[in-house]
Amino acid sequence: MGGFWQHAQANPDALAIVDPDGTEVSAGELLGRANQLVHALRGLGLGPGDTFAAVLPNGHLPFVALLAAQQAGWYYVPINYRLAPPEIAYILNDSDAKAVITHERYAATMTSAVAESEINQSARIAHGAIDGFVKYADFVSDASTSMPEDRLSGAAMHYTSGTTGFPKGVKRPLSPLDPDTTAELFTFLFGLFGIPKAGSNVHLCTSPNYHTAVTTFAGNSVHMEHAVVCMDKWDPEKALALIEQYGCSHTHMVPTQFHRMLQLPADVRSKYDVSAMKWAIHAAAPCPVDTKRKMLDWWGPVIWEYYAATEGGGTIAPPEEWVLYPGTVGRAWPTSELKIADDDGNILATGEPGTVWMRMGSGGFEYKGDSEKTRKSQDTDGYFTVGDIGYLNEDGYLFLCDRKSDMIIAGGVNIYPAEIEAAILEHAQVGDVAVFGIPDDDLGESIIAIVEPAPGVAPDDALRDSVMAHVHGRLAKFKWPRTVEFMDELPREPTGKLLKRTLRDPYWQGRSRAI
Repeated sequence: MGGFWQHAQANPDALAIVDPDGTEVSAGELLGRANQLVHALRGLGLGPGDTFAAVLPNGHLPFVALLAAQQAGWYYVPINYRLAPPEIAYILNDSDAKAVITHERYAATMTSAVAESEINQSARIAHGAIDGFVKYADFVSDASTSMPEDRLSGAAMHYTSGTTGFPKGVKRPLSPLDPDTTAELFTFLFGLFGIPKAGSNVHLCTSPNYHTAVTTFAGNSVHMEHAVVCMDKWDPEKALALIEQYGCSHTHMVPTQFHRMLQLPADVRSKYDVSAMKWAIHAAAPCPVDTKRKMLDWWGPVIWEYYAATEGGGTIAPPEEWVLYPGTVGRAWPTSELKIADDDGNILATGEPGTVWMRMGSGGFEYKGDSEKTRKSQDTDGYFTVGDIGYLNEDGYLFLCDRKSDMIIAGGVNIYPAEIEAAILEHAQVGDVAVFGIPDDDLGESIIAIVEPAPGVAPDDALRDSVMAHVHGRLAKFKWPRTVEFMDELPREPTGKLLKRTLRDPYWQGRSRAI
């Protein structure tokens, strides 16, 4: 057997996961729990190609779910626990999830979410006690910890939002190879960064498990025979302490986390030994040049950058190459290709900005249930785009300029204005609205909503408070506008197209918009 399964059977006492509370889970324990989940979900009738979802806190629980799916031929959908109940219900239904696993920490949210879902009550499973859910301990109590028979390769299916405001699952064909062979292929990603299999390497998981990068890097770490140390929530000093305590050798972060560690007092930063860290990998948002230089000065040449998306990737920028080309997101992976094209598909000259297209050797994807979006994002040559604008220099290094879409990136999290605008427009006293990102020294961008009041409605503090209260029950907190301003009439073309750049540009005068 390959990957985690071989490692866990050969070295059952090896450390696999450190939960946020310090509880250590061995490889043998993790394997047994993943096997139990396979047997228990099969008992519900889940078969090859089926889907189950999870809304879980960081720790060993998401790994149990992922490892179960990866050897039972299922799609595993990790869902953002910060979403509002209707948003979670949408994903449960859209993904065709036949079961959902959650935690009592999210009792109120999940009780409301499953009430709007099509999941049978017997397939609603909770760690801890939630009314209307089967206790996880009871669900797996009769399930064997032995390796399941008829093992098939499965995968995660992450949901990514689009300009329509409705998230779509990025679904790839399941591997025809057996799970052990597929697991061996996971070592490819870490090979890009020069991270070896086995040894004493330890991964620090700093972000929520529902992120694609977390599932990828932390999930692949267990197949690389590396221990994973999990944080429940981001705390810059705690991260430094964990690096020192466990000798963490690699991690995945976003630029905002770098920024917040750099904001710690010098005496706090200097009291932790971070010399074990050899690969501090970052993505999700372009890193300000000054922030990256300060991290390189502090941690040394261990800051690696890559460019990719849930749909695939990508490029990689080793620290020594980034120093030669500050601001780059790197060159194409060995198995990937890049091209820069205009709106008509014509390849553009070196240094000329255009749409960034990527092609991967590992095959394509589809946006589940949205063939039109799938078609628009891919061309006939197998390239795909997520709408970013960039250019290649003479040595093939990619630099990002902007995004075709109006996506906001706040603290490394992608936020789509259309979804927020749709929610605000449901307010009876709102005539029109525009949502976009404005500069934020900490998060990169923060959300502003420019509201055009309905006729006869005063643009005052009462309306501002009412709009904010209106979105609280409809959208996750990280999507709430930090600022609400008013305008008598929003600028629109006769066709109805909102001239959002006209609104946004004044806020960015003298500033370089990171995306």
